[in-house]
Amino acid sequence: MPFVFRGSPLDRIFQTHLPPEMQGDPRLPGIGPCGPEDWLRVDEAYAGQLAYRAHLIATAPETVIWCAPDARPAAREMLEEALAILPSLGFAVDAANVTCPDGRVVRTDFERPLYTLGHLLQEDICILQKQGDEHVLTAAVLCFPASWSLAEKVGRPLTAIHTPVVEYDGNIANRVQRLFDGVQVGRPLWRFNKLMYVDSDLHQPSHRMRPNAPVFLRSERQCILRLPKSEAVVFTIHTWVLDQLHAGI
Repeated sequence: MPFVFRGSPLDRIFQTHLPPEMQGDPRLPGIGPCGPEDWLRVDEAYAGQLAYRAHLIATAPETVIWCAPDARPAAREMLEEALAILPSLGFAVDAANVTCPDGRVVRTDFERPLYTLGHLLQEDICILQKQGDEHVLTAAVLCFPASWSLAEKVGRPLTAIHTPVVEYDGNIANRVQRLFDGVQVGRPLWRFNKLMYVDSDLHQPSHRMRPNAPVFLRSERQCILRLPKSEAVVFTIHTWVLDQLHAGI
């Protein structure tokens, strides 16, 4: 059941605008370089979105968090990388805790790194590791999926993850795999999309038909980075939701 803020307007989970670089056509330029630390962002919906994330993690952890045993070192490394960036985004980080921009104090738990990341970041985090010729989804905290779920994608390679996306043919699959093979430490990449929805809920794991009369714009800023120690590739997703007024629908 969708989370509703008690005594507060639901639009606390909405943003009021897209970043300038996401206001154009998502097909252009396609994918480009990202600043070394710009794969994490905090925006005006941080408090509301993190409250929803905490609700999902508390009530359905098996739905939004998954980690293969072999992926635990990469998940811990991912937490280390995030903690190094957070002070520049308004967080106070010490040896045991993180004080977030909304005032919450989150304990740093390296035994449950994805749980900790889920309480700190607006971004969903997907960790993929090379197995054979393809990268496989081995760990994730995924609170705000757009018509897909962890249950159907975990342990699967890139080609299977994108099934049944019609546009994802063999040519695109090879290009995406080369992209994941080629991303370098300290040189992340990014892209964005734009999706139209009738339902404003951020947590949308089910496949739904495209509406005839959409009223919400959902846009994802997706970044790809490589972890320096494990060499795992991380796919991050920061989600914006705008209503008709702010989206110009």
